[in-house]
Amino acid sequence: MKIEYQYTFSLPRKMVWKYIKDEKVLMKAIPNCRTFLQNTNGEYQAEIDIKIGPLKDVLTLEVTLDKEQPSSYYHLLLKGKGNLGEISGIAHLYLNDQSGSTLLDIQAEVNVTGTLSGIAERIISGGANKGIENFFQSVEKEIKKNLYLMRKGRK
Repeated sequence: MKIEYQYTFSLPRKMVWKYIKDEKVLMKAIPNCRTFLQNTNGEYQAEIDIKIGPLKDVLTLEVTLDKEQPSSYYHLLLKGKGNLGEISGIAHLYLNDQSGSTLLDIQAEVNVTGTLSGIAERIISGGANKGIENFFQSVEKEIKKNLYLMRKGRK
């Protein structure tokens, strides 16, 4: 499945870059995320509860960022596995200045197997953009919360 998406953060690009890879921000932004930890290799390990109707599972993910061009681009590799299937994907994320805001442009290719495949197809055809939008809105909210706490001297 191909996914193309754009999201505009109402924040400067360097601020988005600083936090868009922050494990605490990502853990809070991913629905039903149990853990999200960065290891010493710069890879991330995550566990996410999947609950769709009567189907329940824990998806274990490995996320690798590479080919970084600070504050403007990174390449994301994703591998995940659960009892309901497997997921793998490659994404290119571009961040561009846009009048004090940041335009995030995503181009991704995602492969899903097993029961997850049918679920993913319904989500993609039925509005994956809304789910992606909700995720990035949550990321933006977490970034703003971190900035507020920094200004107040609590972080």
